[in-house]
Amino acid sequence: MPTGRLRVAAWTSTLAVLLVVVCVVGAAMGTIDIPPRLVVASVLNALGVSTGVSVPYPYPFVVTTLRMPRVALGAVVGAGLASAGTVMQGFFRNPMADPAIIGVSSGAAAGAVIVIAAGVALPLGLPFAAFCGALIAAFGVYAIATENGRTPVATLLLAGVAVQTFLGAVVSFLLVRTDDHSLREAIIWLMGSLRNTMWNEVAIALPVVLVGIVILLAYARDLNVLLLSEEDAHALGIEVERTKRVLLAVSALVTAACVAFVGIIGFVGLVVPHVMRLLVGPDHRILLPTSALAGGVFLVAVDTATRLGATSLPVGVATAFVGAPFFLYLLRKREVHEL
Repeated sequence: MPTGRLRVAAWTSTLAVLLVVVCVVGAAMGTIDIPPRLVVASVLNALGVSTGVSVPYPYPFVVTTLRMPRVALGAVVGAGLASAGTVMQGFFRNPMADPAIIGVSSGAAAGAVIVIAAGVALPLGLPFAAFCGALIAAFGVYAIATENGRTPVATLLLAGVAVQTFLGAVVSFLLVRTDDHSLREAIIWLMGSLRNTMWNEVAIALPVVLVGIVILLAYARDLNVLLLSEEDAHALGIEVERTKRVLLAVSALVTAACVAFVGIIGFVGLVVPHVMRLLVGPDHRILLPTSALAGGVFLVAVDTATRLGATSLPVGVATAFVGAPFFLYLLRKREVHEL
């Protein structure tokens, strides 16, 4: 097996095992501590796999109905945001890029707050509004930046900043104008949370994120070439504009599917790709799958820690508390470079 494939196999298998471990620990710990072997038995029994282990009530209910959906969605969202962040940093050749840079997060926030302020009932409610808002903002940014079939990266970046600023103003205006109950609901959503997660949310987000990551992986080699220059990519036969459209569209869909259910969770798509790039290098064929797994590990671990703390912080606040100081540390160590 070539050395590159060995590295991929080693890192992905290690991170996959770590993800399983943090998921089991996350489902085991809480108000009622459950032995990890009973967590595994509960999950396998629920899947119809006979384990021969007798799991006393209420452990199966606590694991499969209350905790495991939250853990599973955390893993899915962490993987999706980290993958999209990896692609955005490579696409813009900028270590400060993250999924929010193309307006996805601000669009989701605007969609959610509009629905909350208006008290409108929609199919799937808040997630549907956030998902639509995210996609409208992302594709609006792309349309603004595209001229004569070309989308310059610098123009796309500036358009994203302008749209983010405008939608931030819309959200602020609506928060000022809304009543106290709606204001509290909107602020809780904007802080990002995995509370009250249900399996139907996992069932919707998982296929979108999984298919998105597979598509992004298929374009990993093209993204590697785009890191050099668009001229080099043209010379090697890559359809640059088509590749850019696919990368942007899939990253936007993945991010929208994530934030629609959990709200705004920052720094996962910014910090995790940096850490993995330091560990595995810049090759996106390795960086993308390892970042996805590491993102799942990070978000599940942070959410578990916040859930067990004396003050149960929203996970979006906790990731900012953890991510911002760590990113500053990387800056001070001069370990954040232009790509």
